[in-house]
Amino acid sequence: MQPRSAPGEQRGSAQQSRATALWCPAREDTGMRAAVLHTIPGQLTVEDVGIDAPGPREVLIRTAAAGLCHSDLHFMEGKYFSVTPLVLGHESAGVVEAVGSDVTYVKPGDHVITCISSFCGQCEFCLAGRPSLCDRVGLDRAPDAEPRLTLDGARCEQFATLGSFAEQLLVDERAVVKIRADMPLDRAALIGCGVTTGVGAVFRTARVEAGSTVAVIGCGGVGLNCVQGAALAGASRVVAIDTNPMKLKMAELFGATDVVDATKADPVAQVKDLLPGAPVMGVLPGGGVDYAFEAIGLKQTAEQAFGMLKKGGTATIIGMIPLGTNIEIHGVELFLLEKKLQGSNMGSNRFRQDMPRYIELYLDGRLKLDELVSARISLDEVNDGFAALTRGEVARSVIVFD
Repeated sequence: MQPRSAPGEQRGSAQQSRATALWCPAREDTGMRAAVLHTIPGQLTVEDVGIDAPGPREVLIRTAAAGLCHSDLHFMEGKYFSVTPLVLGHESAGVVEAVGSDVTYVKPGDHVITCISSFCGQCEFCLAGRPSLCDRVGLDRAPDAEPRLTLDGARCEQFATLGSFAEQLLVDERAVVKIRADMPLDRAALIGCGVTTGVGAVFRTARVEAGSTVAVIGCGGVGLNCVQGAALAGASRVVAIDTNPMKLKMAELFGATDVVDATKADPVAQVKDLLPGAPVMGVLPGGGVDYAFEAIGLKQTAEQAFGMLKKGGTATIIGMIPLGTNIEIHGVELFLLEKKLQGSNMGSNRFRQDMPRYIELYLDGRLKLDELVSARISLDEVNDGFAALTRGEVARSVIVFD
């Protein structure tokens, strides 16, 4: 089967050509424009930031596109904290400009996707085949080394050691995956977080089985990818739950068989009405789904995900629940009904395997990426993009760099 020509293909190809044409050897103390967070909570300011030359295992990338994700927004809103000043962004794709002396995986001109799940290959988690939980041995520069980024001569941090809201990225080679050159980079960027997190939670973390029933709470960028992941896995019923009618309509486009408006009634009761079952112990309501995914990051919705499971079901929490928040569940349902509650970090990915596979699914017409892009914006419009995300108006806004 020939790869499809996706809507917007011409634009994506033009981005690639521009990025490739910009390839040049790296220079020390070069500058770039980047979106910087100075205070938490706070807004981003676009400023000139210094970027160092690549170290031995580092890669300099000309950024082509970067997606706006709720994970970035959590830091802007003060739900999570970091050292500042900080270049935000972590969902990106681009073209390699220069590499360090010990880099063997990529070369200048290669197209790449970045990933926050960089892997050291040495720790117990990497050696056990769980690189998304890597201890990050040797992936960062030493504290007394020259910083990768500087602002007014002082150290500037990179969010998730990436800092994607910038014209260039300087990262460890183990934070990138090489991709085919005909993949549009504005859509490839989405695979760097939202797609891998949502689809990966279905396939890698929960291992949803064909014919099973699935519920997804929250139909933003990650939740929509859970929905289409469940459809790809062959789930017999995929129930999408949200409070926004526009997002529920999008969920149907991505493969939801049923939608639940959480403003109408208790979403747990609505799901159990859709998928009824015999009462448990004559007291607890029966029915529910085999797998539930929480893609918002709230105490209430995490508890609802567990509550809408049938016996033996598994709830997977993907959303970034604020620090210090505890979740309460009915203990008897854990041991007597064998329900499970688990987390998923970036879809439990093995990103150098997973991301090229997602690209093939997209080019084969089986994975929706074009439909995820609600807006293409400039770097200077980044705060407006996050305002639209806060209002629930978009699935994903993507910064496109000239």
